[in-house]
Amino acid sequence: MMDKVILAGFGGQGVMFLGKVLAYAGMGADLELCWIPSYGPEMRGGTANCSVILSDEEIYSHVIDYADAAIVLNKPAYDKFAPRIKSGGVLVVNSSLAKLDNVRDDIKIIEIPATDIANEIGNTSIANMVCLGALLPNLKLVDLEKVEKAMNELTKKKPELLEGNLTAIQKGISFVKA
Repeated sequence: MMDKVILAGFGGQGVMFLGKVLAYAGMGADLELCWIPSYGPEMRGGTANCSVILSDEEIYSHVIDYADAAIVLNKPAYDKFAPRIKSGGVLVVNSSLAKLDNVRDDIKIIEIPATDIANEIGNTSIANMVCLGALLPNLKLVDLEKVEKAMNELTKKKPELLEGNLTAIQKGISFVKA
């Protein structure tokens, strides 16, 4: 079994951290994994994306031609990566920053106002975690428990970040289950 996930947005939206959370969750579950970051020429405001492959078997290629799932945090990311979701896959879109056009009908699209939800929580920078919460019920190999363990590990040096991130993930899960 394998989950191939693409994460994309502007630099500064936490795309790489989102990838690390999934990678750490996979490591904590003793999965094979591949995490490949890709930065645009600018740090903040430029494009950023990463791919994460989680598998319970050996991974033979780190290339994702067609992903099982993706999170796109803005419209340029949607335009670039929506075509790369395989038929039957899942696409989580931050609808606060991306109004959709050319919508595919062969994939499940979850439009979640992640930035608005993050603002309600009190921290715009956790919109990425809201989207992760919306994606989690659709992944095969990682779940909330594994992600919570990963978050504990990743926030050891800044424990004040843990509660807000976990709250954001819960809000994303609640959104898709409502």
